[in-house]
Amino acid sequence: MAGAGDLRGSDDLAGAAWTDVRAAPLVLVPVGSTEQHGPHLPLSTDTVIAEAVAGRAAGALRPDAEGQVLVAPAIAFGASGEHAGFPGTVSIGHEALKAVLVETVRSLALWAGRVVFVNGHGGNVPTLDAATGQMRAEGHDAAWVGCGVPGGDAHAGFTETSAMLHLAPDLVRPFDAVTGDARPLAAIMPDLVAGGVRAVSPSGVLGDPAGASAERGREIVAAMVASAVRRIAGGRADERGRLLDPAVPRT
Repeated sequence: MAGAGDLRGSDDLAGAAWTDVRAAPLVLVPVGSTEQHGPHLPLSTDTVIAEAVAGRAAGALRPDAEGQVLVAPAIAFGASGEHAGFPGTVSIGHEALKAVLVETVRSLALWAGRVVFVNGHGGNVPTLDAATGQMRAEGHDAAWVGCGVPGGDAHAGFTETSAMLHLAPDLVRPFDAVTGDARPLAAIMPDLVAGGVRAVSPSGVLGDPAGASAERGREIVAAMVASAVRRIAGGRADERGRLLDPAVPRT
């Protein structure tokens, strides 16, 4: 566990004194969820991943940044209504999450130069689009970036299980006997919208954790971080505030 000196050294906002905060920093705000992730992963999975990506991206951005880069405490409750059929899930819904995101930007804008949300939960995406788009329309320098990887499965499968084996192996339960619905998300979406995750997968898993490993998790998290760094450093966003990959040409 990191000590207070480690937190200050990494410019962790929660561990800083107000006198440590320099003029107009870039502030990364992890956004996760508290929701079921099958019988083998903790409810905090999305938050753990978002915090890790934000922290590592900040470390990669600092050497070339014009100013300070800070990582704010995570927003750990998201829009997780699709997981409401499972005990332990805490969802604050679209409207409440939007209000939290909007007021977070408005408050940070009093002293921060730029705000980027680092999102670990797919269910938060419509809310991030709405809140960040509104903040940009108000003139705030706000944007968001996700923690996905190309080809990753949807929920609590190989991708997230591997990431958690790398980031927090002590929180991962045995998963050899865990099964889920491994069909493409597009194929299950109608049932998912109608009845939630439980109607599609009694285990809560959308994907298959079989073969997950810490080594693959290290590669997956590294890819998430590299993508986030490219997008944050590039600074190009669409009208919803989604940061775009500068390696992808404009269409």
